Amino acid sequence: MSNPLQMTLTESPLQEILHPVFIERGLRLFLKRDDLLHWPGAPAFGGNKWRKLKYNLIAAKEQGYQRLLTFGGAFSNHLAAVAAAAKTWGFASTGMVRGERPEADNPTLRYAVECGMELHFLSRSDYRQATANPGSWAHFAPDSYVLPEGGSNQLAFQGCMELAEEILHQIPLQSSDFIMAACGTGATLAGIAAGCQARCQALGISVVGGHFMADTIAEHLRRWANQDNILRQINEDYTFGGYARFSPALISFINDFKSQYHIPLDPIYTGKLLFAATDLAKKGFFPVGTKVVAVHSGGLQGIAGFNQRFGNLLV
Repeated sequence: MSNPLQMTLTESPLQEILHPVFIERGLRLFLKRDDLLHWPGAPAFGGNKWRKLKYNLIAAKEQGYQRLLTFGGAFSNHLAAVAAAAKTWGFASTGMVRGERPEADNPTLRYAVECGMELHFLSRSDYRQATANPGSWAHFAPDSYVLPEGGSNQLAFQGCMELAEEILHQIPLQSSDFIMAACGTGATLAGIAAGCQARCQALGISVVGGHFMADTIAEHLRRWANQDNILRQINEDYTFGGYARFSPALISFINDFKSQYHIPLDPIYTGKLLFAATDLAKKGFFPVGTKVVAVHSGGLQGIAGFNQRFGNLLV
């Protein structure tokens, strides 16, 4: 195949969603279709995972690494993406998995193994230590390029800045308009906020429990952009109880959205993001005339595992 350092993906489309709530409130909703952005033949290697991994893969190649080592849960989009990226770009790969080996077949881990990833399962306490100091676990696979959980580092931040720049190239936005993204590790939203350069507002929807996301993103911006005064807002009202938690209302919303617009959403990230966008519109959060761009970050590989665990709730 061609040298991957010379290869790239085209920009993902921006699609207007004619949602009745937005129309009634005098708003416009656009979906940045990063779910359609993936490496040929490797659908798990796409979305915001492509943006976060791209510069890391280039760095690993240029520095002569032969193996990638990273961390994630048993249904992690990041693990699947790294496994697919490693296979595509000619790396070996090692995944450090949170928790015991699942007894039942797991589609995410099966896919990772099919891509050639070597898996090690860590107790939750060991996993917390590992993710707090990722480099210390490289002895599992010497001479590995180590990617943190979620792939969130300065090179990932650089790729996510380009996401905002791409959106602003595709649509004229003003300071009263919004780019919205789901927040797990916060790196995507931090990159978007930096890439906006105050030409529009960055709004993060936290999908994890606790009240730390604003501080996490502030730390990202201090560390990776050397500043903390970049404009952004973080909303923590739509976690549905925490990471990977959900409710019948969320499931109904996701299924209705797919039925109406033929666009699948996952229940961990993009389902919560679009639920939040429509609910905030109903509540009058967005001024009349506002353009709202929601980032569909992909992550659709996780739907199979979700349905396996919870009984085919998503159609």
